[in-house]
Amino acid sequence: MKTGKFVGLIVALSVVIFLLALLGYSIRKGRNKGDKSVELQLDMSMDSEFEKGCGAKKFSYNELSKATNNFAVGEKLGEGGFGSVFRGCLRETNNSCYIAVKRVSRESKQGVKEYASEVKIISQLRHRNLVQLIGWCHEKGELLLVYEFMPNGSLDSHLFKERSLLSWVARYKIARDLASALLYLHEEWEQCVVHRDIKSSNVMLDSNFNAKLGDFGLARLVDHEKGAQTTLLAGTMGYMAPECATTGKASKESDVYSFGIVALEIACGRKPIDLKAEENQIILVQWIWELYGTGSLLEGADPKLQADFDEEQMEHLMIVGLWCAHPDSSCRPSIRQAIHVLNFEIPLPILPSKMPIPTYSSTPEIGVLNSSLSRSHYDNNVYESIALQSSNYSSNTGSSRLTASSKSASSSASLFHT
Repeated sequence: MKTGKFVGLIVALSVVIFLLALLGYSIRKGRNKGDKSVELQLDMSMDSEFEKGCGAKKFSYNELSKATNNFAVGEKLGEGGFGSVFRGCLRETNNSCYIAVKRVSRESKQGVKEYASEVKIISQLRHRNLVQLIGWCHEKGELLLVYEFMPNGSLDSHLFKERSLLSWVARYKIARDLASALLYLHEEWEQCVVHRDIKSSNVMLDSNFNAKLGDFGLARLVDHEKGAQTTLLAGTMGYMAPECATTGKASKESDVYSFGIVALEIACGRKPIDLKAEENQIILVQWIWELYGTGSLLEGADPKLQADFDEEQMEHLMIVGLWCAHPDSSCRPSIRQAIHVLNFEIPLPILPSKMPIPTYSSTPEIGVLNSSLSRSHYDNNVYESIALQSSNYSSNTGSSRLTASSKSASSSASLFHT
């Protein structure tokens, strides 16, 4: 009897193991089919786009693996919520050229969507201040994007990580380069491109420290005539316009806001949020606006420059930064207006002496903030800080329209010195 029970137990276990193995095989097969299905869909979509003559090349996985030494840790240039970027070297006949390969993280929920968006959008754009997309690859479950190599890395690595001290001449040119890129995206291409993630880590520097805007994974196309807003909250904490945190929408105006924050970073050598700073200096734009109101704007200049800068240019860059980062989107300039001021072609705007506080009829959902800002590098204390600021945007009037509590606020058209 015992022997019979033992044999029966062995048979039962064997059946269970067989069924589990069969289930595992089915799941793996399903995943492989899913991967192939995704690859097929991407192939059809991408090939259709590239037939329009965008100029980017489809690479094989083996080519890019070889170029990056099998994505060696020593070749890694950086990483973020999207995945990692590796340096590579393409060897063709007697010539070699360096490239940057973005390897989209498999854990990224929006990976395929952002990959497709970036290929479709940036492959059609041609401007000296945009990072050029060289090619793309989706094989073996990998999503890879190939860009021109930028030997001087990202702007933030020079401003905050002591990679090297950027001279004032270089900084002012970088600000104008970034503005030029944004003008092309907003006004000069056939469709308006809303970038949605303008920040110093997405501003790349070539061998001559020319600035080029990159990372178009969150970018969206908008018809010039419609001026429509995108519908999903996206971006990085500290660079996001206040209306984005409350409405969940992005626009040209919110891109301009982000540019304003980067302009202040360039001038001040400070991140947009610094929890280690003194209480009144934690949020960069609020601190600089305070200095503006007291007539001591230049006190906010980057101390690492040791006062080695053109004071008039510094004043222009800081005021343009504040103007672009105005809490009321209707009071912000277009990027073209900002460029005119930076080029000393029109007078400086007159801003309120105190930073206006916009008010809204509804407060943002904290859950939306936490789930949508996955690309942010800040900790929970910052989320709470921003959420607290946003909660102060509640309106006493019941109106859903953005207003400003400062009586001195006005539209951008009437903000100039005469």
